[in-house]
Amino acid sequence: MADGVLLLVDAVEGPMPQTRFVLKKALALNKKVLVVVNKVDRPAARPDWVVEATFDLFVDLGANDEQCDFPVVFASGMGGVAGTDPNALAEDLGPLFESILNEVDPPQVVQQGPLQLLVTNLDYDEHKGRIAIGRVQSGAISKGAPVVFLKPGSPPTSAKVTELFVYDNFARTPVDTVEAGDICAFTGLSAVSIGDTVCQPDALVPLPTIEVEEPTVRMTFSVNASPFAGQEGKFVTSRNLKDRLERELERNLALRVEPGTGAESFEVSGRGALHLGILMENMRREGFEFAVGPPKVITRTDPATGARLEPVEEAIVEVAADHVGGVVDLMAGRRAVMLGMAAGSAGTTRITYRLPTRGLLGLRSAMLTATKGTAVLSTILSGYEPWAGDISTRENGSLTAHETGQVTAYAVESVQQRGRLFARPGDAVYEDQVVGIHQRAGDLKVNVCRKKALTNMRASGKDNTAVLTETIPVTLDYALEYVGEDELVEVTPKNIRIRKNPNIKPKKK
Repeated sequence: MADGVLLLVDAVEGPMPQTRFVLKKALALNKKVLVVVNKVDRPAARPDWVVEATFDLFVDLGANDEQCDFPVVFASGMGGVAGTDPNALAEDLGPLFESILNEVDPPQVVQQGPLQLLVTNLDYDEHKGRIAIGRVQSGAISKGAPVVFLKPGSPPTSAKVTELFVYDNFARTPVDTVEAGDICAFTGLSAVSIGDTVCQPDALVPLPTIEVEEPTVRMTFSVNASPFAGQEGKFVTSRNLKDRLERELERNLALRVEPGTGAESFEVSGRGALHLGILMENMRREGFEFAVGPPKVITRTDPATGARLEPVEEAIVEVAADHVGGVVDLMAGRRAVMLGMAAGSAGTTRITYRLPTRGLLGLRSAMLTATKGTAVLSTILSGYEPWAGDISTRENGSLTAHETGQVTAYAVESVQQRGRLFARPGDAVYEDQVVGIHQRAGDLKVNVCRKKALTNMRASGKDNTAVLTETIPVTLDYALEYVGEDELVEVTPKNIRIRKNPNIKPKKK
C-alpha cells in the first residue's frame, strides 16, 4: 500500500537491527526511502555520524546508486519540529511533509480499468467478521457489488462486499464507492487472506502476491492443571482456550495453531517469544487462565542437502564499558559469533553478534544480571543456518516448594541462603511450584511454609526479627525466559507462577 517509506533513525543510537530489517524489505520492493534522523535535540545527538552509519547500511544491503542518494530530514518528535539542517530546524514538521511530496512519486494506478485490489492486511470485528484491507490498484470497488478473490493455488471464490470503509485519521468511515489509489477496508469475504487479489467477476487478473513470513518459535498452550486451577480465571476450559486462539487467527496472520499431543493442549507458533508473549498478556487481561510450556525454535530442512536448519538472529548489545567482559563471556556460551565492536553513546560499547534463536531464550534476564542492568539488547531475525549444536541456556537449577501452604518469613530467612527466591512471605504456594533459583545446578526442594515452633520461653527482640533479601518479581516476560524443559508457566489474571511439569520425570543424577 506504500509508495515510499520513512526510515526513522535515532540521532544517538544510529541504525539498529530492526532498522536493517525494514530497510532490507523496502529496498527489495524498490520503495523510495526518506531517512529521518529523530531526537536531534538530545544532548548526546550525533546526526552526522548517524547519516554516515545509515549510508554504510544502505551499501551493506546492496542498494544501488540511486537508492544510496537518499534525502535526509532531521527532526525532534517531542518538539514537533523538522528541517534539512540539524542546527536550524523549522518551527513545525513542514520540511518533512515537503520532502514527502517532492521525493515520493504518486501511486501508479489505473482509474478506468477493471477492479484490482491486493489484500495487504486483515482485521477482525466480533459483529462484522473478517475485515480485508488494501489499496485499489485499478477501477473502483462499491458496497454491495459482487466480487471474486483469487488465492494462489486455489480456484476463484465469489463473494459480495457487504460494508465498505475508508480511513479518516484512525477511524473508519462508511462509504459507497472507493476509487483507484485509495486505501479501504471492507467485509463480506470471510475466507480472504493476505496476498489475495480482489477483482471483478468478468476480469480475473491477479496481482503479484505477498507472503507472510513463517513463524520461528512455538509453545504449547494447555489447560491449567495446577492445584490452584480455576481459582483466579474466568475462562479456564479447553473449549475457551480453543475458541480464543481461533479468534486470534482471524487478525494475527503470523500465528499458527495446531492440535497438541493431548486433548487439552495446542501448539501455537509465532514470530518469536515476544510475539507469543503479547498474545498471552492479552489473554490473561481478558480473564483467561492457562499453562504454557517453554519456547522452542522451529527448524527447517535444507531441500538441497537435507541438513537441519535453525533460525539465527542478529543481536546488538549496548553496554557500559566496564561490563563488556561479562557480555562476551555470556554470549560465548550461546554459540554467538561477534560481528563487530564499536564505541556507543555516553561511554558505552556496542557489540554486534549473530547467534541461533535458541541462544536468545533466557538471555535478557541473564544479561541484565551480568551487567547490573546496564545492557540494552536488540535483535532481529537474520535467516536460517545449519544447526549449531547444543546450547546451555540455564546453569542453575530451581528451588521448588516441598508442600502446599503459605510462605512464612521464618522459613524464607533460612531458605534464602540456598538461592534467590520468587516467593514472598504471605504468598500461597503449592507442592512442586518453583519458588526460586537454586545457587547450584540441579533442583532442590525447600520448605518455605515452615512455621516457628511455639515454646513457653521468652524470645529476645533480636530473635523476632527476620532479615530477608529482596525477591525476584515474576513477570510474564521473566517467566518465559526462565522456564526450563521440565517446567510450565501458569498464567492467570492475577498471578504468574512457574511449576514443574508432572508429565516429565526428573532426570536421574
